[in-house]
Parts: sequence; structure tokens; C-alpha cells
Amino acid sequence: MEDFSDILLDWYARCGRDLPWRRTRDPYRIWLSEVILQQTRVAQGLDYYRRFVERFPDVRVLAAASEDEVLKLWQGLGYYSRARNLHAAARQVVARFGGVFPAEVEAVRSLRGVGDYTAAAICSAAWNVPCAVVDGNVYRVLARLFDLETPIDTAAGKRAFAELAQRLLDRERPGLYNQAIMDFGALQCTPAQPQCGDCPFGVRCLARAAGSIAARPVKRGRTQTRDRWFNYLHVTCGERTVLCRRGAGDIWQGLYEFPMVETPAAAEFGDLIATEPFRRWVGPSWHLVRSVAMPRHQLSHQTLHATFYRIEVPELTPDAAAAAVSASALGEYAVPRLLDRYLTSCQM
Repeated sequence: MEDFSDILLDWYARCGRDLPWRRTRDPYRIWLSEVILQQTRVAQGLDYYRRFVERFPDVRVLAAASEDEVLKLWQGLGYYSRARNLHAAARQVVARFGGVFPAEVEAVRSLRGVGDYTAAAICSAAWNVPCAVVDGNVYRVLARLFDLETPIDTAAGKRAFAELAQRLLDRERPGLYNQAIMDFGALQCTPAQPQCGDCPFGVRCLARAAGSIAARPVKRGRTQTRDRWFNYLHVTCGERTVLCRRGAGDIWQGLYEFPMVETPAAAEFGDLIATEPFRRWVGPSWHLVRSVAMPRHQLSHQTLHATFYRIEVPELTPDAAAAAVSASALGEYAVPRLLDRYLTSCQM
């Protein structure tokens, strides 16, 4: 399709979105937008982008911030490893590149949390480096236009799509081209109900001609979700609340939450009393004020069933006392969306 780029860029000139990170060549701000928009819709990510730019106007300011501050500003976006990687990469830019964002693809690729797609997006948009991006939108557009049956979640499929994307790339306008094809997938060639009626590629789309639009792109298999049951102990003593920081090796690393007992299935409050976490955080004397069963909380591959138990104690255990914070200061800590929803419901 020799005129692919011309058709695409003509569509983009008419229909593309006007977004703040597209009005700059600052690699820091482009990188920031790319990280925020991973697993996040533009409508939601836009406000976060503006808040991050206001608080951290350049990579040095971000690098100098504490992880807690970065996580707090990120709260509500989910996939918190993105925020931790963003912060770590900012410190790498300062330590390894003197606070100047690198311009070479391999140097950008070496930063924490930056993969092939992000490196290509940054370098093409900031410096017009001729490297094609391949994300979910690009997979979908190419799979449909060429009616490709190769699964995109295999090594061979990723390699084949990357090679095709690079062949189609407009090497004179790579940054503009990459933005155009991503917008085309987001606005025109959407996952459900694509706008085929006014598609500029019309009969050139092989999947449309074959009637296989809904079957493209092909995925070999999907990761199954698993259920988890979280029983939170909302322990208070006067004006103090027990708040723990989650460690590494699981979801929400570095965020704060109440002490929690995870059970293999739904549990009653009486089942929790004999557990080690209950004895450690609540102690022998307590009063159960209420319990709140939250709606199911869906993560990418996990379904969380959470119940919060509001418990008053006359005296904190040693571990609880060491972890206690002022109830009025809870809003200063970065917490998972699940906990934030619970706290919001308590204030209603």
C-alpha cells in the first residue's frame, strides 16, 4: 500500500486529537504522557498529566521527589509499577545523563520501565528518529488492513508486526506518522464498532472484504483471572489509625493500607480472630463497630473481594502503635483505589 502514509496523515490532519504532549518536543513531557497513558484512557490520563507537569516540570524535579509523593500524585491511575518505574528512570536520567534526557533510542530503552514502544514513541516525537511504534492500536489497524492471522501475543507475531510497521513508517515524518496511526486505532479502527463506513482505506481493508474485522487481531490465549479475598482490619485507637505499607512481590507495592488478612475463600469475622495478623494488629481487647463488604474490585488478572472491619481498641499493640498515624492525616498517604473507595464511602 504505497500511499498508506499519505492517506493516514490526511485523516490525522482532519480528525486527530489536539493533546498537550503533541504540542511539545520536550522528551520529558512526551515520556511522561506515554507512561501515564499505558493502560489508561486519554480522558482519564489528561488531568494526571497536567498535575504531574505542574508539580514536576522537569526530570530533575521528579528525580528529587520522594517515592511517597510520586505515588500519592499517581493515586487512582492503577498499575503503580508505572509510577515507581517513572521515578526510578528520572533518577537514572540525572545520575547517568546529567539530567538531560537522552536522544538515542538504545539509551532511552535502557531506562527503567521503558520498552521498545515507549522508546520509539519518545524518540520519534521529540527528535523525528525513524522508528515505528507498535501498541494495541497499531496491532489492530495493521491486523485488519492486511487481514493478518498471526497471533500478536507470540514472539513471532510481535516480530512480524514490528517489521511491517517499520516498512510502512513515513521516514520523513515519523513522529507525526506514529501519532496518526495510534489515533486512527483509538478513534476510527476501534476494538468494538469500528467506523468502517467512512474509513479512508475503504475497500483496501482486507479484513473488511473478508468479513473478519471482529476476529482481528488474533490472540493465542488470554491469562485467566484469579479470585482473592482481602479482609481489612481498620483498627483505631482514639484519633490514631493503623496504616501499613505494602512490600514488594505483590500488587500495590509501596502503597499504604490497613492491616489485612487474606483468606482462600470468603471468611466470617469469627474466622479472623484466631489468625496471627489479628493478634498482632488488634490484640486481645477490641470492639467491632461495623463491617463493610465492598463491590468486587477488578484488576487486570485478579478479582478482589474485600471486606473492611472497623475495630476500636482501648490500647494499640506494639506493632500497631509503631504503624499508627493520625486519622486526619490519612489523606496524605498513597492508598490503593479500593481503600480510597472505602474511605470515601465512610465519609458519605
